[in-house]
Amino acid sequence: MNDSSWQPEPVPAGPAYDAQVGPHTRPMPIVPDAAGRDFDDREARDRGAASDGGSPFRADTPPQEPMPSPPPPHAEHPQDSSPPPQKKRAGRDLRAAIGVGVGLGAVIFASLLIVKAVFVGVIVVAVVVGLWELTSRLQEKKGIKAPLVPLAVGGAAMVIAGYVRGAEGAWVAMALTVLAVLVWRMTEPPEDYLKDVTAGAFAAFYVPFLATFVAMLLTADDGPQRVITFLLLTVVSDTGAYAVGWRFGKTKLAPRISPGKTREGLFGAVAFAMAAGALCMEFLIDGGAWWQGLLLGLAVAVSATLGDLGESMIKRDLGIKDMGTLLPGHGGIMDRLDSLLPTAPVVWLLLAAFVGTG
Repeated sequence: MNDSSWQPEPVPAGPAYDAQVGPHTRPMPIVPDAAGRDFDDREARDRGAASDGGSPFRADTPPQEPMPSPPPPHAEHPQDSSPPPQKKRAGRDLRAAIGVGVGLGAVIFASLLIVKAVFVGVIVVAVVVGLWELTSRLQEKKGIKAPLVPLAVGGAAMVIAGYVRGAEGAWVAMALTVLAVLVWRMTEPPEDYLKDVTAGAFAAFYVPFLATFVAMLLTADDGPQRVITFLLLTVVSDTGAYAVGWRFGKTKLAPRISPGKTREGLFGAVAFAMAAGALCMEFLIDGGAWWQGLLLGLAVAVSATLGDLGESMIKRDLGIKDMGTLLPGHGGIMDRLDSLLPTAPVVWLLLAAFVGTG
């Protein structure tokens, strides 16, 4: 039993005890024990008598001072009491993320340089996988059954129609996709019909319709260069936000939506994207000017950040960290499309205004 749980023994009363103390005995001092409690030295005498074979302490024996407790290890060095500062660490496996990013970049650049139609196929695959991830998470976390089949077929048709017929073809395919969602859902019970078809219409607009603008960028004579500019500015914006925010970020940008984002990171995204935009417009886009690239980079940094925050809102509502696990170090396809999707129409519109659609 340790000292903290020890309690003083009750003092016996009566002549048997009083006989041991003479009339001239001075009062016994109060001695603190190791735990800080006070007890009568007479009790110490009784315990000593028991331990010494029955010879009690004399009343005039000075009390022993308790042994001081050894100081804690850190008491001699107060400066070592605080834990060492921890280094900042990235939230993901950077090696896997870089490897997957390089692989995706190789596929994209190869398809752009070989045949334009091959890159359209890459967009279609990304759209279908993204729709599958989004509808799966909606059903798992919210019980919302957005029909995947009409969304996948309509989404592929939307991208192809945008590439072949432009914006008009994309709008027609979008309308037909939503109509197909309404009809497809009628084959199931009417409960939650409105919720399911509303989610289906949202998914049709959010993933394939916005991705159609990437295919529309490709239709210009310098289409591959426009797509490269779009992808490069978005990636540079994300990289600038990460690098500056990780090193200098202190002020939260939107703590309730994405606690990791900072205002300093946003400034980094804007600076990096504007510099990259000036270079791209000067050397990649036919008829482009560096000052147009500054405006383009600024718009891309804002739209990419808003797209990232929008996806974070969806994931917070669903209570998940990533939309999928298909891409190691990145999450799912939708976790990579979050900043690309809303940026595609912005880049298409500004390039059309600066240098035309041809």
